[in-house]
Amino acid sequence: MKLFGTDGVRGKINRYPMTPENVLRVGMAAACVLRKEHGRNMVLIGKDTRLSGYMIESALTSGICSMGMNVTLVGPLPTPGIAFLARTLRLDAGIVISASHNPFYDNGIKIFSCNGFKLPDATEKRIE
Repeated sequence: MKLFGTDGVRGKINRYPMTPENVLRVGMAAACVLRKEHGRNMVLIGKDTRLSGYMIESALTSGICSMGMNVTLVGPLPTPGIAFLARTLRLDAGIVISASHNPFYDNGIKIFSCNGFKLPDATEKRIE
């Protein structure tokens, strides 16, 4: 089953793929793939103001840290701000927890590369 859509991983909270267990696994896989590609060992995570963002943030952070990477949490920040900071601070990735215009019961994970752009499809495939 394909995990990444056109704009990251999205879905209803507490249903696959947006369960805490799966988000933990996404964090672990992303850390493993990104650490091998860039080796800077740092990921930034921001989110929108959806209540479910706290659960996703905790699971994602746990997965990333369990693989030996560091995480900086910036709280609520617009999506372009995360992309900008990922590039400017020379991080391995910037992650946004948001489902944009989708209903409040949805949420998602969008990963930006070290250059501030959406991850290439090949990198998303490796994380899957």
